[in-house]
Amino acid sequence: MVFASVDRMNLDRPVPPDPYSQLPKVAALELSSTSIANGTRLPEEHVFNGWGFTGGNVSPQLSWSGAPDNTKSFAVTCFDPDAPTPSGFWHWLLVGIPAETTTLEADAGTAENAPNGAFHVANDFGDKRYDGAAPPAGDRDHRYLFAVHALDTDDLGLDDTASAAVTAFTMGAHTLARGVISATYSA
Repeated sequence: MVFASVDRMNLDRPVPPDPYSQLPKVAALELSSTSIANGTRLPEEHVFNGWGFTGGNVSPQLSWSGAPDNTKSFAVTCFDPDAPTPSGFWHWLLVGIPAETTTLEADAGTAENAPNGAFHVANDFGDKRYDGAAPPAGDRDHRYLFAVHALDTDDLGLDDTASAAVTAFTMGAHTLARGVISATYSA
């Protein structure tokens, strides 16, 4: 796949809001990671490998607790609201995670390593997997919002052909609780 060069792109734009602050409030999940920390730089292991980046392209380890009793499944996403597009940039959408799951090990962002029953929806790279940070060179820090969503259903009525936007929209109607870790990266 060939992508347009961004060397002449005007990157002067306002900082977008945290997208989850624009949604109806839900309960908070406790979210932690041995790989990443809130408010810190994303390690190279979790950066894209391609487009001139040489990162490890490995999804981070994530653990969560405090889901409501009526949680039927989880979804995990990674979203960059700072991408120079009107719609941000989805890096990871893993849905159908069983309700008894409370940890994803590093590299669960591949079909081979995802929990049984879970599946990936295509991210904005067009891949059904985790793809790491890849902001335009020279741009400000981008926020990578790793979110775990506790859902009130184990079937969103979607399959792996759903778009990232449709998946996020559908999850919004079923989200009981959410936990977010925001890591940053710039090239």
